[in-house]
Amino acid sequence: MVKVEGGTFMMGAPSSDAEAYSNELPQHCVTLSEYYIAETEVTQALWQAVMGSNPSHFKFPDRPVEEISWNDCKTFIEKLNQLTDKQFRLPTEAEWEYAARGGGNSHGYKFSGSDNVDDVAWYTDNCGGETHAVKTKAANELGLYDMTGNVLEWCSDWMAAYSADTVTNPQGPAAGFKRVLRGGSLYNDARRLRVTRRSEYNPTFTDYSVGFRLAL
Repeated sequence: MVKVEGGTFMMGAPSSDAEAYSNELPQHCVTLSEYYIAETEVTQALWQAVMGSNPSHFKFPDRPVEEISWNDCKTFIEKLNQLTDKQFRLPTEAEWEYAARGGGNSHGYKFSGSDNVDDVAWYTDNCGGETHAVKTKAANELGLYDMTGNVLEWCSDWMAAYSADTVTNPQGPAAGFKRVLRGGSLYNDARRLRVTRRSEYNPTFTDYSVGFRLAL
């Protein structure tokens, strides 16, 4: 787990970003308290150790676990917390984006750790149609890997439109229909890998482009 110092940042895309999707707007001010986030996505090896099984389509222990629903993540985290006596959880969408941007060390990159997508991401142009081992692309400013590409990552929030209001430690709405995913995947082009890009799926949805990482 990597410590992320608390701080304030502008979340979402500026209106001047020609590549931005409508759900990335408006850009708004967010303040976060200190938290921890995992260096990599949850690997198949860790999932196997906790759950005793591996649902992944591309079965390699050092690759991200995939074919995981949001509900599956919650079951895994409950078991992990019983084993470790910790309080692991999914990151909020704001925590995810702040970490992907490099937190207080951010250089303002388009992707997580670089303006050159090939430096940091496995995606449609270079993945060969499958996931890859974690930590085989460059890390971002906080030492986090694969926050761009490889697999989409579930966040704790229900999906909702952004407000222009300034917020502190946002948790998302209390109820909703779809959960937020971030980071883009092996099947996305570069536009869908930008740090502000938002995706959403039903919490029961699974696919071999979908995984997650832990927060604390």
